Amino acid sequence: MRVAQIMAGAHHGGAELFFERLSVALHRAGETVLPLIRSDAERAQRLAQAGLAPQQFRFGGPLDFMTRPRLAHALAGFAPRVAVSWMSRATDHVPSGPWIHVGRLGGYYPLRHYRKCDHLVGNTKGLVTWFRANGWPEARTHFLPNFVTDHGDAAPATDLPTSFPPDLPLGLPPSRPRLLALGRLHKDKGFDVLIRALARLPGAILLIAGEGPEGPALTRLAIELGLGERVFLLGWRTDIGALLKAADVFVCSSRSEPLGNVVLEAWSALCPVVAADADGPRELIADGSDGFLVPREDEVRLADAVAALIGAPERAAALAAAGRRRFLAEFAEAPVLAAWRRFLATIPK
Repeated sequence: MRVAQIMAGAHHGGAELFFERLSVALHRAGETVLPLIRSDAERAQRLAQAGLAPQQFRFGGPLDFMTRPRLAHALAGFAPRVAVSWMSRATDHVPSGPWIHVGRLGGYYPLRHYRKCDHLVGNTKGLVTWFRANGWPEARTHFLPNFVTDHGDAAPATDLPTSFPPDLPLGLPPSRPRLLALGRLHKDKGFDVLIRALARLPGAILLIAGEGPEGPALTRLAIELGLGERVFLLGWRTDIGALLKAADVFVCSSRSEPLGNVVLEAWSALCPVVAADADGPRELIADGSDGFLVPREDEVRLADAVAALIGAPERAAALAAAGRRRFLAEFAEAPVLAAWRRFLATIPK
């Protein structure tokens, strides 16, 4: 089966990383996959190392007159059964053709960009419900979840920072509970709420891995609250499994989170999860069974939930084990890849 995968996203991001994982997995499973991507030397190199032959395009704005005809030429030459466009920018550039055009959404994007698609895929059931509420028929809307890397066998990170800010010679004693958060340093992620919650958790240490515009503000907040010695901004990290294995609790404090790949990654690593009840985590987590859910913007309830896990290691282990079972059954590569292959092989024009 010939599948074109079209991505015009940013250098980093959850959708972009899953695009790469799915493209490589389909290729390994024997499908013929052509990645058509926005110019990104590192992404192209990763895909090429996996045995794929990505083609790169500008995917610019209204004055980009070359991407659409070049993309049309590439698709015509490849002759895919299905062309999957990821998010709005890529979808806008895909021309009509004999292929089946599938728009894949990981958030509540303006649906006007997808009017020419034959089918829509959402990575949460909530998104699919929203498609249908906005006029898309059931037969043309589909739920297909993400899979994440299995971090079950990862070794704990050993290179964690020894001080924050750099001029404070303070270490990370192993006996102090470690909280971990992952994601772009953006207001949507609610890291400010998490830092305020940390003030109610004496002795705990917070590690935040990610980059973004909110970094300076988060640093200032930690210092203002007297938490400069307990908040560590790690920057962009690729060793997510190692960080999760070194953490006592994973916290997703997002104000807005359509899915929450980070929850799935924590489940895979047997790390207990506390999450704010944004759309994605609320759909994923069975509160009290495979994680704890708390109201968004509520640092008191967030701190209480974290404290409950820190103070009850057996409960934390039980939640982590339940999360691991959910991961294996629903969000590991094998079941998700099988669902994608069935979908791509059977959808009608």
